[in-house]
Amino acid sequence: MVNIHEPGSPEGGFSQWPVLSTSAALEVRLAETEEEIEQAQRLRYRVFYEEMSAIPSPEMRTERRDFDRFDAVCDHLLVVDRAVHDDDGQPAVVGTYRLMRDEYAARAGGFYSAGEYDLTPMLRGLPAGTRHLELGRSCILKDYRTKPGTMQLLWRGVMAYVARFNIDLMFGCASLAGTDPDALATSLSYLYHFHLLPPELRVRARPELFIEMNRMPKEAIDPKEALRALPPLVKGYARAGAHIGDGAVIDRQFGTTDVFIYLPVAKIDTRYRSRFGKSA
Repeated sequence: MVNIHEPGSPEGGFSQWPVLSTSAALEVRLAETEEEIEQAQRLRYRVFYEEMSAIPSPEMRTERRDFDRFDAVCDHLLVVDRAVHDDDGQPAVVGTYRLMRDEYAARAGGFYSAGEYDLTPMLRGLPAGTRHLELGRSCILKDYRTKPGTMQLLWRGVMAYVARFNIDLMFGCASLAGTDPDALATSLSYLYHFHLLPPELRVRARPELFIEMNRMPKEAIDPKEALRALPPLVKGYARAGAHIGDGAVIDRQFGTTDVFIYLPVAKIDTRYRSRFGKSA
């Protein structure tokens, strides 16, 4: 079931959507309670801090949750396995995405990605009334990453959300593992040469954080091989038709090198869009 939250709606805050499932057990929906948001935060902690190399704050380590000030104002998309239960007896959350619309960003004092990138060219360069959706904190439990359809189900939920709120543009930071830009030279250079945003919309890394992405000449890159070597999420964005901001940012807490993703909904590749069903 996909439940789409509308703050202040007379129906109690949720609109019912058709079941989106890859099996009898998996479903995608929005978190409806504080407990479900905490389940998403515990999943993020397990993936980012225990499996990967992120460094938790003392508070996060104590609570074994990944959290920040944006969580309270965002929607949290969940993939839930109803056949598996956590220690509290609740169906297990095995995938998540954090979703921030314009009105949520206004409450938070800005988008999360503004901490790494100057969003001014994008926000000023698009027509008035453009509806933005920032995507972030995406992760899937290790055992489910290779199961057919888990990521597709998460994306079907995103596209149902996009359709419900008439979103025009999705954007956010995506990560490459590691903090050595030279070791990521092929990936960064490929994204720079083949997916860079046009000048009038070109989001750029904040000056104090800017890492040059143009580390190899274009003619030295095999685009098919470079695309194939990207992390799955970044590869998916690129195949869907995303553009990339100028400059990477090293996130030492998470042990990653971040790039800015810009994906207009109307320009999502039709072959990619068809994978997510009627919601897309």
